[in-house]
Amino acid sequence: MAPLKFCANISWLFTELPEFTQRMRAAARAGFRAVEAAWIYSADLKELKAVKDETGLEFALINTPPGDLNAGDLGLGAVPGREQEFRQGLDLAVRFAKALDCRRIHLMAGRVPAGADRSAVSMEMEDTFVQNLKHAAGVLSKEGILGLIEPINTRITDPRYFLDSPNQAAVILQRVSHPSIRMQMDIYHWQIMDGNLTQNIRKYLPMTALLLSQVTSRSLKFLTAMSRTATESSVSHTSLNCWRSWTIRITSAANTNLRGPRKRVWTGSQDTGTVTTEDQFNSSIF
Repeated sequence: MAPLKFCANISWLFTELPEFTQRMRAAARAGFRAVEAAWIYSADLKELKAVKDETGLEFALINTPPGDLNAGDLGLGAVPGREQEFRQGLDLAVRFAKALDCRRIHLMAGRVPAGADRSAVSMEMEDTFVQNLKHAAGVLSKEGILGLIEPINTRITDPRYFLDSPNQAAVILQRVSHPSIRMQMDIYHWQIMDGNLTQNIRKYLPMTALLLSQVTSRSLKFLTAMSRTATESSVSHTSLNCWRSWTIRITSAANTNLRGPRKRVWTGSQDTGTVTTEDQFNSSIF
């Protein structure tokens, strides 16, 4: 199996540093070769590009703008009546992605409206998402950028998120039917919603362009156990030219030197293991 390629999510890592540019430098010092971020639109784009060039980091992924977080938005792709805002956000995301040479944008679906019955609004939201994704496909294909949709579990992470299972995502992708729109696979969310990871990975991998997992104290032992049975048996036998990136939650930049003689991976105050290099981490997992 190809070794994992580490990707630091700087929206959740190195948060003791206020600026994204500072977090990028911290990620590079820690030995990461790539970063991703949720919403970087408050940062100065020229400064982001300068630090990217300085560090040699790859930007693996950014998200479309969430809408109004204070009003409860978490993406607009599937939200009826917000189509124009989604398209404006897409244009902004494309501008940042082009400047940062980022080839993937997560097209966030958004939430079921507060107080609405999911089953009552599901078809309308799916239709809205499909139309917005078809529009995005036309925009992104001209730029050589992939648009990704990600199922996010509704049992723990976000009970109102519209897109919550790989099967639902597959139905939407089939309706869109465009090579520029693919799936973003986060096995953390998949396991919570569906389980059956080996079969789901085999089934949905052909429509996947990014493989993620959140490594936390809760999930590290599980991920280690499932790596051979699910990931190795599925991914290693499938041609997948994409990032296999991990969001590793670490308390501070001082604890994140992947090149150090003994690297400890932390979540909160709980020590979850030791590794020394990226290659040795891959060996310890697989």
